[in-house]
Amino acid sequence: MTCNFTRPALALALALTLAACGGKATFPVSGTIEGLQYGGLVLSTNGMDLPIAANATSFTFPNTLSYGEVYNVTMKASPAHQTCLVGSFTSRITGVTYNGATDTAGRFGAINIGVGCTTNQVALGGKITGLTSAGLQLNNGSVPFIAPLAADASFTFPTVEFGKSYSITVLAQPLNETCSVSSNGTGVMGDLAPAGIEVTCVKKT
Repeated sequence: MTCNFTRPALALALALTLAACGGKATFPVSGTIEGLQYGGLVLSTNGMDLPIAANATSFTFPNTLSYGEVYNVTMKASPAHQTCLVGSFTSRITGVTYNGATDTAGRFGAINIGVGCTTNQVALGGKITGLTSAGLQLNNGSVPFIAPLAADASFTFPTVEFGKSYSITVLAQPLNETCSVSSNGTGVMGDLAPAGIEVTCVKKT
């Protein structure tokens, strides 16, 4: 059976060995980044700020910490169009569990902090006017929306990732009206939900 104290004990033994030789163990503050696509991320700890380039997969702060120093890695600035978590999490790719954002240098043999980023998801929806009968179905790509029975209403599709295209179309017309997407039904998703998307229905003649 493996003892839970093995890694901290080894780190402590290394520190004591170095101290006996007149030195003190030092540790770089490093980590692994998953999912980062855009620039703007800035990490910070112990008076150091570290800008992170787009698509980076790892980081190391410029100065090392001495054994026993406390670190607390925080996100000073978020990347554009994404949300990131700094701290202990398990990688979706490798299954590795990373150290927490706050700890003491030397408690583990190495400092490996996880930063996981996901691209923001933005709401997509609008309103329907002039609808008085059943049967209207809207579509965004392969995702359908069935309008409520015989009533003016709003509609909401599942969220769309920043930078992805959307295109709202009429998949099926209602019984007594002809409906069309009157504005802003097609575009590329930005940081904010697109405004003014409207489906207008008029009575058949």
